[in-house]
Amino acid sequence: MNEEFFFHLLKLLLGLSFFMFGMKVMSDNLERLSGGQLEKMLKKATSVPIVSLMLGAAITIAIQSSSATTVMLVGLVNSGIMTFSQTIAVIFGANIGTTLTAWILSLSGIDSDNFVIQMIKPENFSPILAFIGIAMCMFSKKEKRNNIGTIFVGFAVLMYGMEFMTDAVSPLQDVPEFRELMVSFSNPLIGVIVGALFTAIIQSSAASVGILQALSITGSVSYGIAIPIIMGQNIGTCITSVISSIGTSTQAKRVAVVHTLINVLATVFVLIVFYSLHLIIGFEFMTMPIDPTMIALVHTIFNVVATAVLMPCTKLLVKLTEWLVKDKAASASVPVLYLDERLLLSPSIAVGECDNATKRMMRLSKESLFMGMTLFDKYDQTTYDKVKKLEDDVDIYEDKLGSYLVKLSSKELSERDSKTVSKMLHTIGNFERLSDHAVGLAKATKEMADKGISFSANAKSELRVLADAITEILIITGNAYETNNTTLAGLVEPLEQVIDNLTTSIKSNHIARVRKGECSIELGFILHDVLGNYQRVSDHCSNIAVAIIEAEKNSFDTHKYLNDYKYGNEDFNLAFESFAEKYRLAK
Repeated sequence: MNEEFFFHLLKLLLGLSFFMFGMKVMSDNLERLSGGQLEKMLKKATSVPIVSLMLGAAITIAIQSSSATTVMLVGLVNSGIMTFSQTIAVIFGANIGTTLTAWILSLSGIDSDNFVIQMIKPENFSPILAFIGIAMCMFSKKEKRNNIGTIFVGFAVLMYGMEFMTDAVSPLQDVPEFRELMVSFSNPLIGVIVGALFTAIIQSSAASVGILQALSITGSVSYGIAIPIIMGQNIGTCITSVISSIGTSTQAKRVAVVHTLINVLATVFVLIVFYSLHLIIGFEFMTMPIDPTMIALVHTIFNVVATAVLMPCTKLLVKLTEWLVKDKAASASVPVLYLDERLLLSPSIAVGECDNATKRMMRLSKESLFMGMTLFDKYDQTTYDKVKKLEDDVDIYEDKLGSYLVKLSSKELSERDSKTVSKMLHTIGNFERLSDHAVGLAKATKEMADKGISFSANAKSELRVLADAITEILIITGNAYETNNTTLAGLVEPLEQVIDNLTTSIKSNHIARVRKGECSIELGFILHDVLGNYQRVSDHCSNIAVAIIEAEKNSFDTHKYLNDYKYGNEDFNLAFESFAEKYRLAK
């Protein structure tokens, strides 16, 4: 290896590094800019193939990475959020969407003396984008503008990485060894293998295609060389999803396998058909040099043909994949909650799934409380056991969500996602405590049932009023959390104050009844526990409501908020008076 060739190789590595860094910066910030929209889009994947196809293409175009899309799919299937069969059309769409990068890179090959056309070339307009981008990053405090600015800078770095690679390989056209190497790639099988291996090593088909486009500038890359390499690149890009599927469920592994299967079968089909026609007809263009634009076109045609041929055979693909990846023995127990750590690679998706899990946790806590309260009307052992089981499930939610959210909070999140994570971290403990108090209420009813005792008619009437107030505060808190409605959350604190007053009044009334001999001391202890549980339920609802409100302001000074809201606030006073009138104890 002579010195000149060595230094050109170093420049090629520098260009590749810039290219891949720019691609990563763009992809990460495009995803961050999308917020939780990616998750919502993926969940719209339906049994209608064309809809899922378009979603796959749109998501891949949005984040400029088919690998990221397939890793998301593996994670979502592993978490049980999507089914394996739903992902197939999305994968076809991702394969088509990833071809956009090659078209953008092909603009570098435009050759014209016209100023306007020259400005279309990325290397000419990239400096303007880079300047605008860095200005947005330096002088704007808004996160959205910072993300857009970073995307602009990332694009400029990517394009200059492409320029470095082009400059590095241009002199190679005069190196005999390089020309001989290129000729050896004209063997279709070697071309496919080289394309697959190289893409698998760098784990980016976009970068691999970009290098091929840079090499084409030398004039040493013919159609006969490029076509099999491009097909191999489509196979090599599957390595990312294969790696991400290690240690996952059977269904998730099938996502990675079907992704690889699609690209392998497409390559085999095109190789057989295309080269059979070449033998019969003899395509003259095969020995002609290919340019970056035609590489982009071949890349697109291959993926469109693959989709057109294989997408109608989805059911066969499913059966073949299921045959290749056998079902494991059914697990003895289904996890209450599973959050795949692969989703941490796509923070906006992970935030969305944690938000959904937290909402499920909240519903379980509400359900356990409602069930616990029904036991006061008629004790039932089956219902009691269900309350205990729900409490165990909610404990698992808190444990797993807490650990996952700590990891997620260390990722680079959008402002919206960061607020959502903060809100969840401040509420999951309160949701867990709600289910604890459900068990506390259930135990009180069990004790009375076991001892054959019950509250007096007056105590039951008062507890019924309190239970109605508790039911409403749970419904308001749940709806406020589900919809992130701060106005609704503002109604919780006035009702919580009314509940505090109710518990105080019921305690006083009970003492009066004990003095009159209308109620026993033993029932007094049980009533004290019941009132304590109800009061703590309202306190936790208040904490959750404050978290909803304060998360929107990026502030969690609970005491300051409550003091400002309670004292001298007309809205608070009006709501308090309304609830006090609604939940008034009988004289």
